[in-house]
Amino acid sequence: MIEHVYRRAAEAEGVDAVVVATDDQRIVDAVEAFGGIARMTRPTHRTGTDRIAEVAADLSCDIVINVQGDEPLIDPAMITAIVAPLRDDASIVMTTARRRLTDPDDLRNQHVVKVVTDPRGDALYFSRAPIPCGADAVLPGAGSSDPAAGAPAYVHVGLYAFRRDFLLRFAALPQTPLEVTESLEQLRALEHGYRIRTVVTEHHSIGVDTPQDLERARRLSAEEARV
Repeated sequence: MIEHVYRRAAEAEGVDAVVVATDDQRIVDAVEAFGGIARMTRPTHRTGTDRIAEVAADLSCDIVINVQGDEPLIDPAMITAIVAPLRDDASIVMTTARRRLTDPDDLRNQHVVKVVTDPRGDALYFSRAPIPCGADAVLPGAGSSDPAAGAPAYVHVGLYAFRRDFLLRFAALPQTPLEVTESLEQLRALEHGYRIRTVVTEHHSIGVDTPQDLERARRLSAEEARV
């Protein structure tokens, strides 16, 4: 799986290097076996973002992208898309991706993270709970320009881009109550008053957290290969 994610990330336009950050020597060995680059980190990091910050501290770059190793269906175009706002707007320090939620079961699935945003696309909140509340939120076509139509639901895609200096600052911030409660590291940025710009994508990506997720990822990967 890690090789699949690595190679997809390397295909993204504008990516100069892909580095795997891990505290597991077995992963380092696996990455180096297929010719990739891996860096060992301390085993005490609170989150994956804190882990990549350790590696980023020794890198010479302006933007760092956090691609999670359990996202085998990540599309290279998604990586390019979340970098664009950072290049276009100097005030943006962190970006991520979201896609329309179309499966009602996902709304109540705690393994599927949801996000709500303001009209600019800046995240208001991320949650494992059903947000926004209401069955109409998942219906295709809901959430038109008419507020009475209701707000659409969006799935958060676990992919982040940071300005390097902000990433290092983020990793130094104390964890926050909502971050701990939801077990979602991005809430640390919101609770400390930073904006997270979201980019809408139609590409699917699945975080593999359970055996069911793995089977779903395999099925979608096979379908993608047939297209």
